Amino acid sequence: MKWYVLYVKPKSEKKVAERLRKIGVEVYCPLIKEIRQWSDRKKTIENPLFKSYVFVRIKEKHRHIVFDVPGVVRYLFWLGKPAVVRDEEILVIEKWLKDEDIEDITLSNLNPGDELLVKNGILKDHKGIVQEVGKKRVRLVIPGLGVVLNARIKDLV
Repeated sequence: MKWYVLYVKPKSEKKVAERLRKIGVEVYCPLIKEIRQWSDRKKTIENPLFKSYVFVRIKEKHRHIVFDVPGVVRYLFWLGKPAVVRDEEILVIEKWLKDEDIEDITLSNLNPGDELLVKNGILKDHKGIVQEVGKKRVRLVIPGLGVVLNARIKDLV
């Protein structure tokens, strides 16, 4: 059996996961705890780590049964085939979420206008403004030096 990635309707990840469990499908929906502040109280809520995605472990010949559950949109595809996640990757996510030293987890995308710090190279510790974002590279404008920098994403903070 392999782990597949299901794309589900927004804000229905937990409901879809519960319904899939009820029909006998092994499901993993990683959740993170967040403290939300209202005007009169604070409340701890659990939100999905990956918005609109749920992992299912199922035999390839039974992949169609997930569509019996309301909220399931489609499988995530990679190179024309359903995306498969290795068991080790699921274990890493589980271990990472159970790590007590991690207090805050966020996933974010780089967008034009974001300010970043260069952490490697000759321009280390200089701040730049994102001008353009590619798959592995970012174009930064460093106003203090009057320079445009093309950098690998991993070299930035």
